[in-house]
Amino acid sequence: MEAVPMPQLRLRISATAETILRSGHPWLFADSIREENRAGRLGELAVIFDRNDRFLAIGLFDPESPIRVRVLHAGKPSTIGTAWWQERLQQTLARREGLFDAQTNGYRCINGESDGWPGLVLDRYDQTFVLKLYAAAWLPRLAEVVGCLRASLHPQRLVLRLSRNIQSLAREEWRREDGQLLLGEEPDGPVTFLESGLRFEADVLHGQKTGFFLDQRENRRLVESLARGRDVLNAFSFSGGFSLYAARGGAGSVTDLDISEHALAGARRNFALNQAAPGVAACRHDCVRANALEWLAAKPMRKFDLIVLDPPSLAKREAERTRAIGAYQRLNADGLRWLAPGGVLVAASCSAHVSAEEFFGAVRQAARETARPFTEWQTTGHAPDHPATFPEAQYLKAIYLRSAC
Repeated sequence: MEAVPMPQLRLRISATAETILRSGHPWLFADSIREENRAGRLGELAVIFDRNDRFLAIGLFDPESPIRVRVLHAGKPSTIGTAWWQERLQQTLARREGLFDAQTNGYRCINGESDGWPGLVLDRYDQTFVLKLYAAAWLPRLAEVVGCLRASLHPQRLVLRLSRNIQSLAREEWRREDGQLLLGEEPDGPVTFLESGLRFEADVLHGQKTGFFLDQRENRRLVESLARGRDVLNAFSFSGGFSLYAARGGAGSVTDLDISEHALAGARRNFALNQAAPGVAACRHDCVRANALEWLAAKPMRKFDLIVLDPPSLAKREAERTRAIGAYQRLNADGLRWLAPGGVLVAASCSAHVSAEEFFGAVRQAARETARPFTEWQTTGHAPDHPATFPEAQYLKAIYLRSAC
């Protein structure tokens, strides 16, 4: 006897949630659902109707997540199939056209919800592409996604990365592992790519994020423009991205400060990859392994002309927001003690739970408390390949302050 196909999953939601979805927000929370015609399965399409039984949105269902539906499409009814996915991918890639020339082959191709792919990102590192899933609802659809990417991008290598919160489920139910090869051969080490003509390593199998912090590219370019003749401190340096740009920009010296020897070793390798650049070859590159928070809080041993403070997120959840704002203020107050007269402080935050206004306010207050005059040069947000179209997606911000001589 043939199995009877299940009816389409249909949801009705609260009036407040209707308004939120109509505004373009991509998440429907479990406590906003008022009616389900049946129990939903992980990754299936859920159709959301308004109070008048009119189509409102369609998205990926996750019965175990507080974010019960991640919206793919809202407005007029649409059939989600192979052709739809291909068109969505072409639209996403088209938004990157003209952003990069041949000197940059490392960038974000898909940025989750803000590109219409909720809980999924795709980064390119030359001919290696890294697909990272933050939502379990994509696991049943992985073969479909890979087929779509293969048809449009023809990647030589495609690596799967998984958010920690879904790794156990992926392993037990879908036989998927973080760092698994989906296409191509496994690299024998980090892959290399170009960013603004500089060569960098990316640990695509095991590194943070998808292997590199692509989102800071525009701030790295600004640091390069400010570096000539300066002694530079790059705190929380990771693999030395800001430092390498500063060196090419003519810095006299750069100091990488990080608690991880693995990260500092990566910075040394990145400098070695770029010795053909005159500025890099001429620049003194020092590495200091230490807890950056403790190191900066100590009595300054020297002064730097350009300081970059780009710590990991100090607020992983909303409950940590107030504490994080105070921590940002203390960190930048400590950093400013190491800044020479006429120097530039670059302060960045990747904490989504701390708004740009709160972060900039904390840095400005730290500057005021030094009793030294500072000029605010500019503030920055998300890079164009990392769009942020709803509040929860807006995590990256940086402020540039110049000290009086």
